[in-house]
Amino acid sequence: MSEPVIHPTAIVHGSARLEHGVEIGPYAVVGANAVIGAGTVVGAHSVIHDDVTLGRNNRIEPHVVIGGRPQDRSYSGERTHTVIGDANIFSAFASVDRASGEGLETRMGSGIYLMSFAKVSHNCVVGDGVTIVSGAQIGGWAHIGPQAYLGGLSGVHQFVHIGRLVMVAGETGVIQDIPPFVLVAGLRARAIGLNKVGLRRHGVPMADRLALRRAFRIHFQSNLSLEASLAALDEEAGKSAHVLEFQQFLYTARDRKRGVVRWQEETIS
Repeated sequence: MSEPVIHPTAIVHGSARLEHGVEIGPYAVVGANAVIGAGTVVGAHSVIHDDVTLGRNNRIEPHVVIGGRPQDRSYSGERTHTVIGDANIFSAFASVDRASGEGLETRMGSGIYLMSFAKVSHNCVVGDGVTIVSGAQIGGWAHIGPQAYLGGLSGVHQFVHIGRLVMVAGETGVIQDIPPFVLVAGLRARAIGLNKVGLRRHGVPMADRLALRRAFRIHFQSNLSLEASLAALDEEAGKSAHVLEFQQFLYTARDRKRGVVRWQEETIS
C-alpha cells in the first residue's frame, strides 16, 4: 500500500488522518480531525476544513472548499461535521458547507458529481449518484434524493425535499418539494412531466413507467386535493413499487413546510 503523497507547499494538520494512496496537491490545506479515505486526490489550492470525513477514491479538483463555515446567522462556532462518501467528483470552485447546530452533519453519499461553482449548503443530505451541474445552488437543510439531476444555475430553497430520479431543468428555482421521477422547469419550478430519460437510463421497466404516467395524471392533472390524490393513487401503488414511492413521498410532504410543486403544461417558445 502506497503512503500518502503530500506536496511540500500543502498544509496538513497534525491530527488529520490520511489513508493509503491519498494525494494532497500544491497549496492545499487539510484541517484538524479531517479524515481522507484511500485513493482520494485533493487538488491544488483546495481546502478540506476541520472535522470533514471524505471516503475513498474521491476526486477534489483545484480550488474546492469542503466543510467551510455555514452561511447561517444562527451558527455560533459550535463543532459540526461534513461527511462524504466514496468516488465523488468535485469540480473546480465547488463548495460544501459544514452543518449548523452542535454535533450535526452535512452529509453526501457516493458517486455524486458536483460540477464547477456548484454549492451544497449546511445540513443538506445529498443521495448517491446525484448530478449537480455548474452554478447550481442548494440552500440549507435541503434533501436531494438519489440519482437526481439539478441543471446548471438552478437554485433549491432551504428545507426543500427532492425525490429520487428527479430532473430539474437549468435556471429553475425550486421552492417546493418535488416527488420522485418528476421533471420540473420554469422560473419557479412546475412539474411538466416525468423524467423519461432518467427512468429509461436506470432501467425502470415499461410497466412501471406507464404506471407512473397514470400516477402523474392523477396527482398533477386531475384537480384533486392532496388527500383525494393520495386515495386515488392507492390502486396504482398496489401494482408498482415506483408509484408506491411516489405516493409515500406525498404522504411525508404533508408534514413539511414547503408544499409540493404544481403542474404546468410545457410550452415551446
